[in-house]
Amino acid sequence: MRRVLVLASLLPLALGGCLAKTALNVATAPVRVAGKAADLATTSQAEADQNRGREIRRREEKLGQLERQYEKQNKLCVRGDQGACSAARVTYNQIQVLLPSVPVEPQG
Repeated sequence: MRRVLVLASLLPLALGGCLAKTALNVATAPVRVAGKAADLATTSQAEADQNRGREIRRREEKLGQLERQYEKQNKLCVRGDQGACSAARVTYNQIQVLLPSVPVEPQG
């Protein structure tokens, strides 16, 4: 019986801490949500650099693919394949459009 009275007297203290913590969580929730939204909405400089690097690599890969395709088409064109000549012209134009967007690496 004594234990029950001791536990019953300690119960409000334990619940008081829980209620205070809950009140604190409720009060700080909007700030945490706003901070998270700002983090998601903004891009850090490191993330921007990574994204730019990925985009440059994607363009370089596409340029390499087009150059290989052009070489094959050009060889067939030299052999007299008129369809390959037309395709080579189209591929060459695609290379010319993509080329300015791929940075030139310094010689060194």
